[in-house]
Amino acid sequence: MERVQKVIANSGVCSRRKAEELIKEGRVFINGKKTTTLGVKVSSKDVVEVDGIPLKKSEKVYYLLNKPRGVVTTVSDDKNRRTVVDLIDDERRIYPVGRLDYDTTGVLILTNDGDFANILMHPSDKVEKVYVAKVRGMLTKEKMNALKNGVVIDGKKTSKAKIKVKKYDSKNNVSLVLVTIFEGRNHQVKKMFEAVDCEVLKLKREREFIFDLEGLRSGEYRKLTPKEVAKVYALSKTK
Repeated sequence: MERVQKVIANSGVCSRRKAEELIKEGRVFINGKKTTTLGVKVSSKDVVEVDGIPLKKSEKVYYLLNKPRGVVTTVSDDKNRRTVVDLIDDERRIYPVGRLDYDTTGVLILTNDGDFANILMHPSDKVEKVYVAKVRGMLTKEKMNALKNGVVIDGKKTSKAKIKVKKYDSKNNVSLVLVTIFEGRNHQVKKMFEAVDCEVLKLKREREFIFDLEGLRSGEYRKLTPKEVAKVYALSKTK
């Protein structure tokens, strides 16, 4: 049993928020009866109609994209910029799991499976996100310890992180830093470095959970295997 607005969204008709509006407007019917109540649950046996048209069950799909720079992590953009969805050759309504900034590259999952997406986005010490950050200046021991133990961004302290300096270029005064976090807050890695007075020049997500960029050039993508999808679902049983 699932909430009808979620079923509508998963079918690809519209977003969940828009589905809630349709319900309030009396445009949704369940087994021939109008419903204007949010949160009503339906099963696979129920017939759900929107504006008189029965929903079609959409096949669940899962993609791993090596997001390039200069692409927005949204389904659509009011500035007509290219979105991550534009890079995937699939006419079904898919959406990104989490966000990467316009100028951030690397691992990004896209799907039309809301439960799958929620498992990856829910805070968990089992979902590592590994980034390589190119930052201006040298990362001192004090700054490294602060980042490891948590810094305050947007009024809230970050969880503990793993920090490792891979390389320091003294000529250009830049450091290459490996950052592992277990959260997904807005602009988190950049804000963490800002909190210790370090400017991030480039940022790339190299891994999220079991997903890395092996075999994928910038802008390329692949479908997840059934085994990979199962490993994500297995997380919900261990939290």
